[in-house]
Amino acid sequence: MNAETARQPYNVLFLCTGNSARSIMAEAILQRMGSGKFNAFSAGSQPKGAVNPHALNLLERFNYNIDHFRSKSWDEFAKPGAPPLDFVFTVCDNAAGEVCPIWPGQPVSAHWGVPDPPAVEGSDAEVAAAFLDAYGRLANRIESFVNLPIGSLDRLTLKKRLIEIGQTNDNAKGA
Repeated sequence: MNAETARQPYNVLFLCTGNSARSIMAEAILQRMGSGKFNAFSAGSQPKGAVNPHALNLLERFNYNIDHFRSKSWDEFAKPGAPPLDFVFTVCDNAAGEVCPIWPGQPVSAHWGVPDPPAVEGSDAEVAAAFLDAYGRLANRIESFVNLPIGSLDRLTLKKRLIEIGQTNDNAKGA
């Protein structure tokens, strides 16, 4: 980003097909970790219409205010009046393969695929572990992202660093 296009706070959109778990958790994490430096949003190509209760329970357990999270379409961020986006991250492989709308602001994008915790079948403990794993992976990546010297990186270098973040930091840790 250069001085002409860089501004703070940066607007970041996390995308997933259903916008019910991973993208919601990423939005919450960035809101907390990047407070004041980033505005976090999430959306889905085919929103489920409700946030996954396991995702909400995990966020609530980590003391997030969960009242404002909702499952919404990515179309909300492509229409006139939507916030200009600086960054768009896909957090599921399905969304990464879809044709995205044209985003206002010409954002830098990257794929940060994370396994889908709602797809896990098993005991309550196994499902909870899958959500905690996804949360940890996202938190690690977002922590790396918020610590980037965004204003001093040219667009190509920034894109490269964002791709690297999506390919690393998978040693998940809980909050």
